[in-house]
Amino acid sequence: MHRRSIASTVVAVVVLIASGCAPPPRMTGGENSISPSDTEAAANALFAPPSPETIPGDLRGEQIRLGYMMVVDTQGYGKRYVGNVLNCTNCHLDAGLNPNAASFVGISLLYPRYHERAGRQVSLADRINECFERNMNGKSLPHDSVKLTGIVAYIEWLSQNMPAGSTVPWRGVPRLMSTHQPDPLNGKKVYEQKCVFCHGSEGQGTMTAPPVWGPRSYNIGSDMARISVAASFIKANMPRGWGWTVTDDEAFDVAAYVNTQPRPDYPDKIHDWPKGGKPADAPY
Repeated sequence: MHRRSIASTVVAVVVLIASGCAPPPRMTGGENSISPSDTEAAANALFAPPSPETIPGDLRGEQIRLGYMMVVDTQGYGKRYVGNVLNCTNCHLDAGLNPNAASFVGISLLYPRYHERAGRQVSLADRINECFERNMNGKSLPHDSVKLTGIVAYIEWLSQNMPAGSTVPWRGVPRLMSTHQPDPLNGKKVYEQKCVFCHGSEGQGTMTAPPVWGPRSYNIGSDMARISVAASFIKANMPRGWGWTVTDDEAFDVAAYVNTQPRPDYPDKIHDWPKGGKPADAPY
């Protein structure tokens, strides 16, 4: 795609976010909550994606543009590393610019960091490759890959307005905290009422939205395969454009229904949480 076309698309997405098409991030506890000690730092952590005009016209700019295309058209630009039909932007909505959907803004400041599931320090590139292996049911990009370098460059560019040391209160998705026992049978009813038009009666997706189970969807090693994560994402973002319109209980029920359906295995799951800390709702 021509440089100007890519930049225009980025502009459009930024304008959508700025104009209020996505609700402001809502914190409900969990890993996204802000403790009193974080209040001062969080005050400096404004959700402020950079203007596309700041993309340089040099090699770094080309890396950023390639990274953007890898995110929005992973099937076209990264197909050899993908094992399903998803694009990164299916979870990182609006090319990582939606503060309620695992936004990329500010994320580069958090790496390297200790990752409990891996049991070690991981880099931003490592975390991206985890997404390819799990969410995309694919394989890691080589660490010297220009496509991996491009995604890192894109996330770093989106994070450039964040002050060093700031928290990223919109990290991940606004986490739901509930004592509700998820009911997949009721989830099926809610799915048929509110989800089937976009995701299909068999969960295999349509031209509008991706599959949410089956061989073309994320595998069981994905974060989204956890009911609590899927419920939080559903609550904040689904139906698309109508986030916050399902109840907390409905979100958990739909997540339970979707995540009890068949999906690909993840053979390397045997290496997860080597030092403990495995979440109670991990599906394996």
